[in-house]
Amino acid sequence: MTESADNLDGLLKDVRACTICRDLPLGPRPLVQAGSTAKILIVGQAPGRKTHEIGRPFGDLSGKRLRAWLGVSEEQFYDPALFAILPMGFCYPGTGKGGDLPPRAECAPQWRRPLLDLLPNIELTLILGQYALDWHLGDAKSKTLTETVKRWKTFWPTALPLPHPSPRNIRWFKANPWFEAEVIPALQERVAELI
Repeated sequence: MTESADNLDGLLKDVRACTICRDLPLGPRPLVQAGSTAKILIVGQAPGRKTHEIGRPFGDLSGKRLRAWLGVSEEQFYDPALFAILPMGFCYPGTGKGGDLPPRAECAPQWRRPLLDLLPNIELTLILGQYALDWHLGDAKSKTLTETVKRWKTFWPTALPLPHPSPRNIRWFKANPWFEAEVIPALQERVAELI
């Protein structure tokens, strides 16, 4: 094992023991996945209630759709040597009036940069949702998620802004058929190259 891999293992142990947000409704349960050889980074908002309960990122219908978009098996998806999964908040933040609350503000400043620094082989970052877009694209993003995703070739082949694969977004998928016709085949081809 390399020094970088040793450092990453140690940092992941610290992340998984984190209690910065001990006041969360269901308590802290950081959900991350990373390996020093991973070439694909998936960045979402924060774990949902179901994924919190089962203790596995994207272990729900969103994950099923995401794996279909990627063209990978569940075994491949959960292999940290292939995929790193680092949401903007590592713990389930609770539910508000319109769905899950935003990721907690304490998480990203504490853990993101140190973790990303130990992932030197990332060649493709998949960016799901507004909080991830803000952090990873900043001013390069458009006013809306749809506009940003339409400009996907601007960020390609090292990054790809995506809508969240949640069943709640069915209306978006139906209103934007170009996404599955144009973006998904390119994504599947790139993922196949990298893994």
